[in-house]
Amino acid sequence: MLFKFIINRRFLANFAPRKHQLLCYNKRMDHKKFMEIALKEAWQAFQEDEVPVGACLVKNGQIVSCGHNRREKLQDVTSHAEIETIRKASQELGTWRLENCILYVTLEPCPMCAGAIIQARIHKVYFGARDPKAGAAGSKINLFQPGLFNHTTEIEGGLLAEKCSQILKQYFKIKREQSGEVAELDEGARLEIE
Repeated sequence: MLFKFIINRRFLANFAPRKHQLLCYNKRMDHKKFMEIALKEAWQAFQEDEVPVGACLVKNGQIVSCGHNRREKLQDVTSHAEIETIRKASQELGTWRLENCILYVTLEPCPMCAGAIIQARIHKVYFGARDPKAGAAGSKINLFQPGLFNHTTEIEGGLLAEKCSQILKQYFKIKREQSGEVAELDEGARLEIE
């Protein structure tokens, strides 16, 4: 079934990420602003009928790359928002080592993405909504536990959690309505249809 969602183009323009946008105030990064940019990427995924997850990678207060889920479009199971963002950042910086970088992602990373984050040596991850079914930052399993691997990535969840959760809930509500399964979404049920 064809996915249709009509949204004001001017409204969507507010979510378009800008490459290398500097969001550093008084030598203190505004984490909410970077998560808002990740949310813009999630809206882009929503428009493309992808599970709406977005990510933004920052180094020294400057955006290096942004990405969103493209698994359906590319028919590639690894095309999660985090992986897309890490790939772009590695190309932009000319290295796979993303030390001193911070990743903002709208949904708690899955085990695959957690592994990529750790392997890329990303310093810290901020995520929005928890993923009780596949979250690898404490919800289902904690791959970021200090001392578990040779590199430890700091993790902090709940940044703009309500906004990040709401876009997922809306997406899956629409998908259920389209498939004839009209049901209210409860917490923890948002990732059942993919």
